[in-house]
Amino acid sequence: MKLPGPFDIQRVQEFEWPHRQLDFLFLDGPTPAAFAQTRVARDARFVNVSAGTLIMSFHSFIVRTPQGVLLVDSCVGNNKERPMLPEWHQQNFPYLERLKAAGLTPDDIDFVCCTHLHGDHIGWNTQLENGCWVPTFKNARYLLAADEVRYWEQLFVEEPDSMYWQGWQDSVLPVIEAGLVERVANDHEILEGIRLRPAPGHTPGNVVIELEERGRRALLSGDVLHHPVQIERPEWSSRFDLDPVAARHTRQHLLERIADTDTLLMGAHFAGPSALHVVSAHDGFDYK
Repeated sequence: MKLPGPFDIQRVQEFEWPHRQLDFLFLDGPTPAAFAQTRVARDARFVNVSAGTLIMSFHSFIVRTPQGVLLVDSCVGNNKERPMLPEWHQQNFPYLERLKAAGLTPDDIDFVCCTHLHGDHIGWNTQLENGCWVPTFKNARYLLAADEVRYWEQLFVEEPDSMYWQGWQDSVLPVIEAGLVERVANDHEILEGIRLRPAPGHTPGNVVIELEERGRRALLSGDVLHHPVQIERPEWSSRFDLDPVAARHTRQHLLERIADTDTLLMGAHFAGPSALHVVSAHDGFDYK
C-alpha cells in the first residue's frame, strides 16, 4: 500500500493482530470502561469494536529517495525462535513476496534503519540460509543508533540469560559481524531530508525518523505510540516501555510538537491507513 505524504513512502505489512486485549499492551492499563470513552474505541480501523480488542499491524516503511531506498523497521522475520509469543514463533510470513509486490527485492534496499532493537523491529535484518543467519539486505548499510546498540551490548554482559538475547543473536549480531552496521548518533541526518531524533523511554536509545521535503513533513514514530488511542491518552504507556515515565514524556512532547501541523504521523503498529494527522482537542489531542 502506498501512503500519501511528502516522500514516496510505502508500507510493507508482515501481519496483523486483530484480537489483542487492552491488558496485553498497556502497563497499568485502561479499564474497558475507560477505553470505551475514547473516540478510537469506535474506529473500526484500529479496534475490533464488537470484540473490544485492539487491531495492531506489523509492517516496515519503504522510503524511496534520490540517495537510495530506505527500509525502516524490519518486523518479526521468519523461522525465528520466539516461544514466548506464538504469533512470532517459527513463522513463515510472505514478507519478501509483499516487498516484491512493492517493486523491490532485498538487493534493492540501500539503507535499513531500526528505530530500536526489540524483536519485532529487527527480524528481517536476517534470514536463514543453510542453517545460518545471514543478512537479508546484503547491499544495505544498517543504520543503528549507537546508544541503542550500546545499551543492549551492556545488558547482555550483565544479563546473559535475558529474554532479548535470542533476537540479538539471530537478527543483530549477524549484520554486525558482516560489517554492514553503521552506528550513528541519536540525532543524525541519515540522508538528505531524513533525520533520526532521540525518543527515549520505550528503550534507552529509541529514535523516531523525521522526513522533510519542500516544507512537507512525515514522522515515523516507531513504538513511541503503539496504538492510535495513545494520541488521545498519551499517559497510557505500553507494558513494553523500559522506562514508562520517560516514554510518556517523549510521547507528550512529540504530540505537542506535531499537533495542528501538516505532519503525517506514521506508527510502526498502526493498522488501517497507518498515517494520521494529529489535531488539538478540548481534552488533549485527536487525529484525522
